Amino acid sequence: MTTGADDRVLVVDELVAGYIPEVNILNGCNIEVRAGEFVGVIGPNGAGKSTVLKAILGQCAVRSGTVSFNNENITGHKAHELVEHGVGYVPQTQNVFQSLTVKENLEMGCFLKPSVFNDRFEYVTSLFPKLRERASQRAGSLSGGERQMVAMGRALMMEPKLLLLDEPSAGLSPVLQDEVFIQCKKINEEGIAILMVEQNARRCLQVTDRAYVLDQGKNAYTGTGRELLLDPKVIALYLGTLAKATGG
Repeated sequence: MTTGADDRVLVVDELVAGYIPEVNILNGCNIEVRAGEFVGVIGPNGAGKSTVLKAILGQCAVRSGTVSFNNENITGHKAHELVEHGVGYVPQTQNVFQSLTVKENLEMGCFLKPSVFNDRFEYVTSLFPKLRERASQRAGSLSGGERQMVAMGRALMMEPKLLLLDEPSAGLSPVLQDEVFIQCKKINEEGIAILMVEQNARRCLQVTDRAYVLDQGKNAYTGTGRELLLDPKVIALYLGTLAKATGG
């Protein structure tokens, strides 16, 4: 994998952002994701992990700094605009239409371009064969792990270059968490770059190429997943606490 500046699909540069006037959650956050890379964001509760994704998606106020996608400034752009640019997003909660079938959920994923549905349905169900088996089943009747599959499948329907995942293992049993992380790796191996915010810090570092540790809205540490897993300061300050908090 090349590591030049022009290989970066996403650049979050010195981002200061928040929800309430004069209260910043992010305080100069920096993140880069290169083409085909799997990058994680971990940190204690309240560190600003999910706010990073919301800032990228135009869902909170950016006070300074920029967000760039494929060398284009997208700061403040809304989620539906970014879908057209090639950004997919899987929120942590309410990420499927429970009253719709699996197939109808996937149709919603390409509502901007319905002509691609058949091709993308074949692609997504080749990645996740269970979705083909459950195609006519209502999403609300699926297990938590299967719903997560539907949500990721729907985000893939518009052929994104970058997938944003907000705590995909939240609320799942350890077995289902492992299944979701395997699915994430499978998607990444298809050449799709991933930025994943994750509370299960240890597991996140095991599956990602690189990761950022956020604390109080800014970068505390960064490195490869393996480097951070073995870093005594990261272990002492974050992994012990986070592992206890998540059962990891």
